[in-house]
Amino acid sequence: MSLTLDPEVAQALAPMVAALADSTPPPVGDVATRRAVLEGVIAHAGAAQPMPADVTVTDHHATAADGTQILLRWYAKDGSAPGSAAVFLHGGGMILGTIDLFDGPVARYVSASGTPILSVGYRRAPEHPHPIPVEDAYTGLAWLHEHAAELDVDPARIAVMGDSAGGGLAAALAILSRDRGGPAIARQILIMPMLDDRTTTPDPHITPYALWTYDDNATGWGALLGDAAGGPGVPATAAPARVTDPAGLPPAYIEVGQLDIFRDEDLTYALRLARAGVEVEFHLHPGVPHEFESIAHTSGIARRATADRIRVLASL
Repeated sequence: MSLTLDPEVAQALAPMVAALADSTPPPVGDVATRRAVLEGVIAHAGAAQPMPADVTVTDHHATAADGTQILLRWYAKDGSAPGSAAVFLHGGGMILGTIDLFDGPVARYVSASGTPILSVGYRRAPEHPHPIPVEDAYTGLAWLHEHAAELDVDPARIAVMGDSAGGGLAAALAILSRDRGGPAIARQILIMPMLDDRTTTPDPHITPYALWTYDDNATGWGALLGDAAGGPGVPATAAPARVTDPAGLPPAYIEVGQLDIFRDEDLTYALRLARAGVEVEFHLHPGVPHEFESIAHTSGIARRATADRIRVLASL
């Protein structure tokens, strides 16, 4: 018996599938077309739910290692005492997405959990290849630690969080901060994270449902790593699945859909963390592809997944 879509998710995806039925997917390496198409999808999904009225948003800037000013956006729930906080890194396959496109999802996490979030406007490949994105993420983490007192944040209760490429960057940030002896990270919240540049062989069970395709993945990793992608010399701070020793990394919450091309790399990463003595909570959601909850946000499985993320944020 073959894998099938969750019925509620399939219903929500139907208009998108119909709209794309006659289009030709862009070739590997075509970043511009992917930005034009997928950023439109992200914007539509982000605007499909209301923006919370109880979240205040404040922009800040931090100076990256190369002197560039990085946008940091602080979301805090009105009237709540922070204590804990999370650094958020948005999705986009390493090549697309912006802070603005994820305003809605981040604000909704903050409103529901009461935990404030700092969203980092990291620079994207191919214009800014590795290590620039993860170094920008590190800049955001360090800034939050440095400003913790004025933001009423306990430095021992700061998590890193991200979805898709942002989840991969959050995992890479945890590795970088551990290896560098940098700021403490209380938990890593990895939502369908993009972890392994070696995910190149299509799975016939997943391919028909892949919203982020194997060609998209090759484009993203190629943009970030160039000719090094898939080779022996890729560091774990670029592709966290390459980490040689996961011991000492922060406790992890990891989730992925069974119809997501990241399924196997995320399962493997969770297992490797657990075997290294790292506390792991892992969820494999049946019948759903990549970014299912943003497209089918009213489905039962999306509500359950979102509730878990909120629970973890609230528990920091």
